Amino acid sequence: MAEGNVLGAKEENVLITVGDCSLTLLPRLGGKIASVCVKGRELLQAPLAPRAARTRTMSFDAGDASGWDECFPSVADCTVETVAGTAHVPDHGDLWRVEWQPVASSANSVAFRGQCFSLPLSLERKVTLTETAKGWRLSLEYKATNTGSIPSPWSWAVHPLFASGAGDRVVLPESIHTLRLEGSGGGRLGKGGDQVSWPIAKLVTGGETDLSVGLPPESGVGDKLFAGPLAAQENWCALERPKAGVRIRFSFDSAVTPYLGLWICYGGWPDRPGTKQNCVAIEPATAPVDSLAKTGPWSRVLAPGESSSWPMVVDLESI
Repeated sequence: MAEGNVLGAKEENVLITVGDCSLTLLPRLGGKIASVCVKGRELLQAPLAPRAARTRTMSFDAGDASGWDECFPSVADCTVETVAGTAHVPDHGDLWRVEWQPVASSANSVAFRGQCFSLPLSLERKVTLTETAKGWRLSLEYKATNTGSIPSPWSWAVHPLFASGAGDRVVLPESIHTLRLEGSGGGRLGKGGDQVSWPIAKLVTGGETDLSVGLPPESGVGDKLFAGPLAAQENWCALERPKAGVRIRFSFDSAVTPYLGLWICYGGWPDRPGTKQNCVAIEPATAPVDSLAKTGPWSRVLAPGESSSWPMVVDLESI
């Protein structure tokens, strides 16, 4: 196995390389994983606009809307009540907007921590890259901590935008037959909260579509769906990209992160004029909804000083 190398841990860009695979992280821009490159091929969604500093109130589509971010403590912008008063969480959460601080680094791993501003919370993420018999493995360790003096609600979803298109395929465990619809561009699959069949779903206008099959960018599709709560054997999802020669397989602990979000976008977002996303985001999550303000049995609260930890693994397999 090739040895790893970490460069620039104190600089704006952090590069991890193991053989023919490399990761680029941007601590100053929300800890973003800006690049996952295998054998010279970029796997992540390219920036829709130049990367630049973010404000605390801007919408996600006002930025570069690319790469891999962490949505914490909410995906959707929302207002939540705490014992200290009303908290306003912005679009896609706090952490893609703030500079992350270094925690530790080694030959093939780095750890950074981001501090929220809407709620008294921090998120630490350790990223380790190794080579395997089939390709490369990205191992991630997360820890959410209440850094304040009051109880704080929270939710988390990973937000990795992998470039995708016609001929690609999303693969879920065979036991999953329905998903909850969070939103669908143009209402093509229905309205938020509807149950949608997987993989063959009915269209509101009539007919059917195979949600597992990638479409060309002129399709104008943009759908967000959730699976879960997931059983122990349902703790994975994969994106197969035959033309790129890679299979991207996520696995996670369904006891701690029991939901799986899917963002399927083939030219259907952003709604504004300009360049569109062509990507699939596989999003292990703590909740089956985007908004922290929507409560249910999935809702979580951290007491002052309390932490919650969970793992995730991404295998990049040659096919």
